Amino acid sequence: MSQYYNPITHVVTIEEDGWILKKLLQKKLNISRKLLSRLKYTEKGIMVNGERVYISVPVRNGDVVEIRMEQESSEDILPQAIPFEIVFEDDHLLVVNKEAGRIVHPTHGHYVDTLANGVVHYWLEQGKAYRFRPVHRLDRETTGVLVIAKNPYVHQHISEQMIAGTVDKNYLALVHNIPSLSEGLIDGPIDRDPTEPHRRIVTPTGYSSLTRYWLLEKYQQASLVRLKLESGRTHQIRVHMTSIGCPLIGDSFYRHPIYNMLDIELEDHCDDEVVILDRSIGRQALHAYELTFIHPILHESMTFTAPLPLDMEILRNQLRGDSIKEE
Repeated sequence: MSQYYNPITHVVTIEEDGWILKKLLQKKLNISRKLLSRLKYTEKGIMVNGERVYISVPVRNGDVVEIRMEQESSEDILPQAIPFEIVFEDDHLLVVNKEAGRIVHPTHGHYVDTLANGVVHYWLEQGKAYRFRPVHRLDRETTGVLVIAKNPYVHQHISEQMIAGTVDKNYLALVHNIPSLSEGLIDGPIDRDPTEPHRRIVTPTGYSSLTRYWLLEKYQQASLVRLKLESGRTHQIRVHMTSIGCPLIGDSFYRHPIYNMLDIELEDHCDDEVVILDRSIGRQALHAYELTFIHPILHESMTFTAPLPLDMEILRNQLRGDSIKEE
């Protein structure tokens, strides 16, 4: 017998009286064609007043419309007891604070030790069956807020908010040098580097990409900036900050232009402050500290935050001329 997630319920209003059910599902509940097709062939996928109905029937004021999605599991992901920090969880969402060095989802050559392996294990321990559906991604070495949807409806709605640009994604970064302006908008189209497909570059023929930044603290040859993504390109922050001469500290892939060479050649510059800073943290100093969106079920604006990780806090205090002990 099929098991279902908690139903999504809508009570038909006077204004909706007489609507065809399909119109209500698409216009009011914003169900995609793909999900609607799936629900039509699910035994209890679409119900009105507790009865299974065709989507061609009209609905009346006060009718209770329910959609039910069958429970799924990530059978292709090996459960592993990997600890992770939960920021928020309900029946529809799991929000975590991703640690540095953790890949989000298994990929070719990385089938274990990912966040997905840990989350699937956590759900199984709770006796829950969910498919691992991250709404967005963070680079392996980037820390911070990451949202995972527990069903396709929630995934669809938050993804649509991201495409529409209504999700606020804010980051903190420690960068080399000091931006020339205290705040600004980086408008730099991004595309693949033709000489190295895994690298992205700013190019006139690239895809429109916008990043806003605010200078929070400035040091002798570095600074702390807040960044807000207004588009979602791969490596966008790293590429944009490099393009204005302020690459992220510790970013070996988009290294400071002066030292964009083989690691072995960096030995000749081992006393240089740029190299010392890069090696002091061992990853790009980037943290997704805040994310705001409309909860697809509660219809409320929700903001999730994650504090600056310890390695970035240590580096920030060193740049200030202070230090803190690592516990």
